[in-house]
Amino acid sequence: MLGLLLAIATGYAMEAGPLLPLDDRASGDLHASNGAEWRLFSDRVMGGVSAGTLTVEEVAGRSCLRMRGDVRLDNNGGFIQIALDVDEQQRRSAADYDGLLLDVYGNDEQYNVHLRTAGMRAPWQSYRAHFNATPAWRTVKLPFSGFEAYRFEGSFDATTLRRIGIVAIGRAFAADVCIGRLAFYRD
Repeated sequence: MLGLLLAIATGYAMEAGPLLPLDDRASGDLHASNGAEWRLFSDRVMGGVSAGTLTVEEVAGRSCLRMRGDVRLDNNGGFIQIALDVDEQQRRSAADYDGLLLDVYGNDEQYNVHLRTAGMRAPWQSYRAHFNATPAWRTVKLPFSGFEAYRFEGSFDATTLRRIGIVAIGRAFAADVCIGRLAFYRD
């Protein structure tokens, strides 16, 4: 009953299985719960002109990371990204979970999650899935089995996970997405 009341009061559904938090936004800065620091990247590293910002804010009553910017396709560009490194212990633990859980808020646009693993050499290689970020907080579950290899051969192995990226990519648009929590989940 308490869980149901908490879900009603906060507007979030309670998850069925256990979670391994990577970032619960308790730090109040760019550091995640796992100790790593979120970083912002854009296509400018390869000559593009997309620009973005990464801030810690309170949005609709929740502390979150907020990535905003303009994704532009000029000069073969087309992305902005925030990324978080995953430590060795979390990599080993990830194999016991079914996927990633995110609490998201946004501007009714589609965003990607890119997973980079050991053995990936080129910056464009990743396993990819997408989600829609609506202008209301919601929990998104992305099963590892739903991530597709992009310019990389092989099946996803969670024990080799090195980095998780939240990415605005592939089309010209104004990005505005908030991440309130990131965790591994198990159903």
